[in-house]
Amino acid sequence: MLKRKIYKNLLEWKADRNHKPLLVKGARQVGKTFIIKEFGKNEYKSLIHLDFIKKPDYKVIFENELTPEYIYEQISIRVENANFIENDTLIFLDEIQNCPKARTALKYLREDKRYDIIASGSLLGIRYKEEQEDFSVPVGSETDIEMFSLDFEEFLWANGVNESKFKILKKYFNSREKVPDDINEKYMQYFKTYMFVGGMPEAVNTYLENQNIEEVNKKQNELLKNYQDDIMHYAPSAVKQNILKCYNSIPEQLSKDYKKFQYSIVEKKATSKKFENAITWLIEAGMVKKCINVSTPEFPLRTHEKSAEFKLYMSDIGLLTCLYGFNTQKAIMTNDLKTTAKGGIYENAVFTQLMSKFENMYYYKNENNTQEIEFIFENATEIIPVEVKSKNGQTISLNEFIKKYNPQIAYKIIDGNIGVVESKLTIPYYMLMFLNNNENI
Repeated sequence: MLKRKIYKNLLEWKADRNHKPLLVKGARQVGKTFIIKEFGKNEYKSLIHLDFIKKPDYKVIFENELTPEYIYEQISIRVENANFIENDTLIFLDEIQNCPKARTALKYLREDKRYDIIASGSLLGIRYKEEQEDFSVPVGSETDIEMFSLDFEEFLWANGVNESKFKILKKYFNSREKVPDDINEKYMQYFKTYMFVGGMPEAVNTYLENQNIEEVNKKQNELLKNYQDDIMHYAPSAVKQNILKCYNSIPEQLSKDYKKFQYSIVEKKATSKKFENAITWLIEAGMVKKCINVSTPEFPLRTHEKSAEFKLYMSDIGLLTCLYGFNTQKAIMTNDLKTTAKGGIYENAVFTQLMSKFENMYYYKNENNTQEIEFIFENATEIIPVEVKSKNGQTISLNEFIKKYNPQIAYKIIDGNIGVVESKLTIPYYMLMFLNNNENI
């Protein structure tokens, strides 16, 4: 069983006496169903699981009355082995985007305190179905949380790295001391392996079986094919092809010197008007994430957004490297990657490690295009810049940023070791796991 951070969130939700029904969102195949079922089995005497994709007939439960009494009665009749134990039952409404009225019912089920409710929904199709179906979203009656594929720390857990080793690495991070070369090289190799494998549970489990990277690549291609099939199944007909074009353009977008998303790469002479709905769909599906440029790197960043200037990153680094091809993936692991794609791949790897920690990620490129900071984010009232170097080179842009804006701390992320120059902290890629929005970093 893969250990997942979201399990702690589920425990915290359960411990809150006033909790609402929980909606766990996330892209397809990131492990939502598995972890919620494990949570239900471990933490409750009874788990009642309704999967609206595997058993679409369950939708009839929500076709008439939406009172708790009627719904629970229908579940008792229609769901095999449904056992209702007051204050110790979890009702799991899986793939709820396929039963919009079940989501509407959360408002009424919340009023009944006898049983806990968790719903899961792939972002694929949720917004689309909200716009098309005649139902109401239960505003204020549910708590939302997003689940991602495994991050690097979870990948290390899966590979048997124990807590004592994390404590040692965290000690080096906190003290700003150099990591012994052999240890540093070991964990950088772990990170490069993670860049190949990524965090999709099926890919990780395939790797753990026998470390056969060809089998991992085959599994990733299956996952990408499933995503393409999902687009054809869930997306509105008018934008299916545009969605595929945008998604497949990301490797080329990230191979440019300036990685801002350009519609002309998707299609010659294309404009935002034609493709903006496709990009919105991909974002809502959880397949990609947007990183917006800001005109001024000042708090609060949201007020300085330049919404027309953005980068798109894949939500899973392994799926991105798979799109570049097996030879590129092997070159990452052997440290032989020489292509123009290298910078964008490492940027995407950094983004995937930060996206679950910080609510909004931005980048900064000044008006005369002489300075670019790959990522900036907010911590309390502080703006923190992050410059990504695929090799240990100079940080001219970051140095200028520090001189002008005087941040409390600035990060340079490298394939190297720890170093400190005044407020600039250089750290290896694997130490991104220690950046935490809840701490004074």
